[in-house]
Amino acid sequence: MSESQEGSPEVLDAIVVGAGVTGLYQLYRLLNLNLNAKILEAGGGVGGTWYWNRYPGARFDSESISYQYSFSDELLEEWNWSEHYSGQPENERYLNFMADKFSLKQHIRLNSRVKSAVYNSEKVLWEIETEDGYKVCSRFFISAVGILSATHMPDIEGISDFKGESFHTSRWPHEKVDFKGKRVGVIGTGATAIQLIPEIAGEVGHLTVFQRTANYACPLRNSKIEDSEQEDLKKTYPETFERCKRTFAAFMQEADPRNTFEVSEEERLAFYEEIWSKPGFHKWFGNFQDSMTDDAANEEYAKFVRGKIRERVKDPAIADLLTPTDHPFGSKRIPLETNYYEVYNQDNVQLVNLKEAPIEKITATGVQTTDNSYDLDVIIYATGFDAITGELTRMNIRGENDQSLKEAWADGVKTYMTFQTSGFPNFFLINGTVFCNFTRCAEVVADWVSECIDYMNQNGYQKIGTNEQSEQEWTEYAESLTEGMIFTKAKTGNWFMGTNVAGKKKQFLFYAGGAIEFRERCEKVAKSGYEGFQLS
Repeated sequence: MSESQEGSPEVLDAIVVGAGVTGLYQLYRLLNLNLNAKILEAGGGVGGTWYWNRYPGARFDSESISYQYSFSDELLEEWNWSEHYSGQPENERYLNFMADKFSLKQHIRLNSRVKSAVYNSEKVLWEIETEDGYKVCSRFFISAVGILSATHMPDIEGISDFKGESFHTSRWPHEKVDFKGKRVGVIGTGATAIQLIPEIAGEVGHLTVFQRTANYACPLRNSKIEDSEQEDLKKTYPETFERCKRTFAAFMQEADPRNTFEVSEEERLAFYEEIWSKPGFHKWFGNFQDSMTDDAANEEYAKFVRGKIRERVKDPAIADLLTPTDHPFGSKRIPLETNYYEVYNQDNVQLVNLKEAPIEKITATGVQTTDNSYDLDVIIYATGFDAITGELTRMNIRGENDQSLKEAWADGVKTYMTFQTSGFPNFFLINGTVFCNFTRCAEVVADWVSECIDYMNQNGYQKIGTNEQSEQEWTEYAESLTEGMIFTKAKTGNWFMGTNVAGKKKQFLFYAGGAIEFRERCEKVAKSGYEGFQLS
């Protein structure tokens, strides 16, 4: 496809924003419908999360075999995972392998961050422009920007004053960073930092970790997949995908059907030890069924986890700082770790409690808290993301009547079926807004959008949108599902609720009905001729 010339934008059937897991599969599906489609990708390569987040230790916390695509038997057969929980370099290679196998890269424009996307009601086209001046018109505009793509930097005075090296974990340099002998500071102790810190602690001269909130991190228990295991493992793929289909969040783990206090204390502790010894999210999703809804049940397990943390940290005072007591287990996404707590037994590692002494400012030489200054050569910001909505509201997306998406969502996110928001026809949201093992639901939403577009083409429809009533009813229903959930009852901030970003409405940003119920609703709406949507 040729680049657009000034004054004559390229005209396509569909533009997809983002060449990550969802965007690549969405492009594959559109091309198989013989549509003229293209991806606009801000990065210099494909992979989305696995292109941008290349910090040491970045890896899946879902099993590699459950995170991979399921749509192609050939792809499943040809690709061999080297670890049960694969690391970033391999994940990026996998997504490039997929893009090459299905000849997708010729339809991807890299280094193309979307500057604006404006809906032209008269032409029924989206007019899109990138920051480098590329212009394109498209009938369908599909956002696949992901849930954790908009970097969130803390509001700290003096960040630009620091004279050493500094970077956010999601914008990690492509070349190897030399930490040997250097004084390194990590700000933040969320999932990213918990993966990163053990990887660099042995290399740095001194490591200072600035912690505001301790997390319930659980052991990952990763292992290599030997060549001799590959054939037998591949035989389990159909069972793996079927198993994911029948679990609430499409992970491989299923909740125990018993309630916490139905069993004796002895049996309960033995069960906790059993799930603790297993890899991955067994410690979270394989627990008693009431552990994420009943406060007393949650606290019973949280006490067990706190004990496990304290066992691994030699200094009782440091162990206390690393042991969460201010939020329920699972009210934040549970980080999975390898040797994280042991790091704090090293003489060259210092933990700073920001609740006791917050950061006042970044100086030319390091970090200044209310009671001390820390001289550093490198500052790493592991401060998370403006999740789900951030990348969208940073783009100038304007629908009917020139209303921006940022304005439409000023009082919180409103959608119908997570797919569309009123006033923005032919604009599909496939960002991963279902609480779900990512790739499992990415295939569901990309399939649904593709089938919807095919239905429109088969029946002569040019436009699809939703209205305020459908949007309001869905949003109210979705919010009702979160009542009583540990996520929404937690007093501490978390990115699930958007409370890590100042000024953002507190709102559970995922669809909480579960993957099974979401699939059923998608099927029902499609079979009804897209009830709740307006086709014209």
